[in-house]
Amino acid sequence: MPPQPQPRQDGETTAFVEDLFLTGVFLIKGRLPNKTKRLSNLLEDYARTFLPVQDATLVSLRSREVIRTPTVMVNVREVLLAHELVDVAGDEPQRWLAGPSEKICRIRAFYSGPTQFEVAGRIESGAYESRGDKGRKWFVMQEPSIRGLDLTNPELAILGKLDYAILRRDQMAYVYDFG
Repeated sequence: MPPQPQPRQDGETTAFVEDLFLTGVFLIKGRLPNKTKRLSNLLEDYARTFLPVQDATLVSLRSREVIRTPTVMVNVREVLLAHELVDVAGDEPQRWLAGPSEKICRIRAFYSGPTQFEVAGRIESGAYESRGDKGRKWFVMQEPSIRGLDLTNPELAILGKLDYAILRRDQMAYVYDFG
């Protein structure tokens, strides 16, 4: 059972954040209930339209307005980037920690939706391309650096501290591949 939210001094309750989702309009912090597998695998295998995010905090990328709600349903197609804050020592990060691969390259990926921003980092060579038989929709980027969003905002600052990000390949408008 995850730790319970702790009361803050101002009387408001702080929610326990396990998962992050970035859409073209909001950063969504909260937790997916009854998660039985890694977030990257859950997103890849998810068959429903909406992800239920509990203890959710939505931060507008445009106005910086903060909305807190017990549950928000997020359309999976709107998710551009995801990150699992809890249990980061799973299979994918462990593989990366094992040592550098010869197939690693740096890219810059640009999103041109309602809020334009860029994510740069290290990926497996060509991970942003569809790979016929695998048909995966998501790929992992190590050491992501996000530009175009106000990361000095305390609610958005967490995006500047991610060690990896799960990106949806079909949401990228442009990719600059340094490899």
